[in-house]
Amino acid sequence: MEDHWLNRWNDRYKDEEYAYGKDPNLFLKEQLDGCSPSTILFAAEGEGRNAVYAAANGWKVSAFDISAEGQKKALHLARQNDTSIDYKVGYLEKIHYQPEQFNVIALIYAHFPAAIKSSYHQLLNTYLSVGGLVIFEAFSKDHLQYNTSNPKVGGPKDIDDLFSIAEIKSDFSNFEILLLEQKEIELSEGHFHNGTGSVIRFVGRKKAV
Repeated sequence: MEDHWLNRWNDRYKDEEYAYGKDPNLFLKEQLDGCSPSTILFAAEGEGRNAVYAAANGWKVSAFDISAEGQKKALHLARQNDTSIDYKVGYLEKIHYQPEQFNVIALIYAHFPAAIKSSYHQLLNTYLSVGGLVIFEAFSKDHLQYNTSNPKVGGPKDIDDLFSIAEIKSDFSNFEILLLEQKEIELSEGHFHNGTGSVIRFVGRKKAV
């Protein structure tokens, strides 16, 4: 992964204010509130708003991101909420989680570079237990037009970094689809997700081979 990708996220997270706010993503919150707390991994977790929400509600939380600045703020947020999270900094392929270690994996705006996003999904798949859930929300390929009209809504500007329903079906082909949709939503998350956007939402349960 290129250095500019790491520099971009460290630069975004270096300020005292939280780039996407301190409150959890609403779709994630809705999904977690309907589950019994267990083990969960947050991918590309940034400043920790989602991981801290889960930990404060009884989940055993692990998270990773390439940004040390994001980790710093996530751990600070956890302390503010009198809870703790296991947050690692690094590239996923070098962190070495254990096979079937987690009961839930959360991918909330985890826009990995196009060249690795499918391989990262497949690697994350190995860390999920059979019967476990993936909870996914990220910008769709149609989101580019929303971003052009209103840059404040955020999201990648390269269509290859965005998602389609077909890609999700392919990357998570060994999952029972509980929810898979493309949807127009209103975002109000900190400074960088504000306005109308187009997202893919996916909840899937891993099937036995």
